[in-house]
Amino acid sequence: MSKKYFTYKSLADVEQASRSLGVDITFEEKLEAVYSPVRIGGRIIGNSLAIHPMEGCDGTLDGRPDKLTFRRWERFAQGGAKLIWGEATAVVPEGRANPRQLLLNRSTMPDFRKLLKATRMKHREAFGRDDDLLVGIQLTHSGRYSYPKPLISYYHPHVDFLTFSDKKRGIRINGDYPVLTDDYLERLEDSYVDAIRIASDVGFDFVDIKQCHTYLLNELLGARTRPGKYGGSFENRTRFIRNVLAKSKEFVGDRLILASRMNAYDGIPFAEDPVTKVGVPLPYEIPYDYGFGIDRMHPMKEDLTEVITFVKTLMENGLKLLNISLGSPYYNMHIGRPFDRPPIDGYHPPEHPLVGVERHFRITGEIQKAFPDLPVVGTGYSWLRKFIINAAESNLRRKRVSIIGIGRGSIAYPNYVKDALSRADVKSSMVCYGASFCTDLMRSKNNAMGQYPTGCVPRDEVYARIYKESIRKVNGSEAAETEKEKEEKEN
Repeated sequence: MSKKYFTYKSLADVEQASRSLGVDITFEEKLEAVYSPVRIGGRIIGNSLAIHPMEGCDGTLDGRPDKLTFRRWERFAQGGAKLIWGEATAVVPEGRANPRQLLLNRSTMPDFRKLLKATRMKHREAFGRDDDLLVGIQLTHSGRYSYPKPLISYYHPHVDFLTFSDKKRGIRINGDYPVLTDDYLERLEDSYVDAIRIASDVGFDFVDIKQCHTYLLNELLGARTRPGKYGGSFENRTRFIRNVLAKSKEFVGDRLILASRMNAYDGIPFAEDPVTKVGVPLPYEIPYDYGFGIDRMHPMKEDLTEVITFVKTLMENGLKLLNISLGSPYYNMHIGRPFDRPPIDGYHPPEHPLVGVERHFRITGEIQKAFPDLPVVGTGYSWLRKFIINAAESNLRRKRVSIIGIGRGSIAYPNYVKDALSRADVKSSMVCYGASFCTDLMRSKNNAMGQYPTGCVPRDEVYARIYKESIRKVNGSEAAETEKEKEEKEN
């Protein structure tokens, strides 16, 4: 049974817990800043709240948005946030994270145009206008987490053996496993530029060149041990993104806002202790030469020196919107998304989730302080449940962030923003409670299409049914349904 960390009945309870833990998390009851419009690259959004890129693993096998994709985006559109950050969408087939991940190319372009049109229409129907709404798309290459086979940019001794293996195909990363060549990366730059051009033609307001969660472009930022022009020095490790931005500026102009969601701290790998089931850091050497935003002499801590320089470089190359994230969902998931119940492939958290929330707030605050005129989107709020909006208000007033992004919380409760901003009572029965069932579904592969779609199992009956089906396929029992029911009763 997972330890239940979130036991707070009131705002005073969570404030007291924050003080007891010595973490810098503050809250405001009177809402003002969250209503404030934000200027982004010549456009203005109507409030300071965003939907984070939440992948549904529910596209068609050729990468088109499907029925559940439309349903999810339309629910986001009706939810009240004025920045909808579209989910991870691959730019090449071999870079997809799963066989149902979206893929943007000329063939799928008409389907994305329909998705964007439906999203904007639902927002207009709900709020009477959409001229203060920005909708974007996140472009990705999954690198070592690509589902056809891992595509690595360098050998990472602490992660290589953790990267998914496929015994049937004999996939195992070792010194003989091929590393992506400079020629491949040069061609991939052009694939990103092509996808950015398509996104502009579709009509998206902004495009996110994804550099987070240890996927390929994030991995390149920490490629100190890689030889050649994409590794080693800071200049080389940032070459890919600089080239993509430079090539894109030539045709994007003011039509499309260039953005990036980036890791400011990758962290080090954790694994489950076989006795306690708690995550423990794997052994590492000093200096630690892997990852981005890491203090190489004390890799359990962040060092934002390169990160700050990198953000400045991005802005000089045309970046207008930045989104900050942390960690890897594959080997230190507690850093990226604080939780109570671990995902099926995870471990029990080695720290109180409030410590993880504060890490997000602190690091984002440092970056926003360094670039006060850059719209920065913050992460790490969903674990706070119904008190998300109070923490958001406080961080905005303290100028630690420009826009609050809500990820898992928006999957569970897409109307959270609307209810909070209309001064209606936020429904405790609808908020995300960090149970990780969504991740469990994402990891479920025993499906005819090679991947189950993912969503909020406790809060959405559509995904509750899908979850039950996935469990029956595994063991022919209702054991997981019982576990889900227990979690619901406790929360």
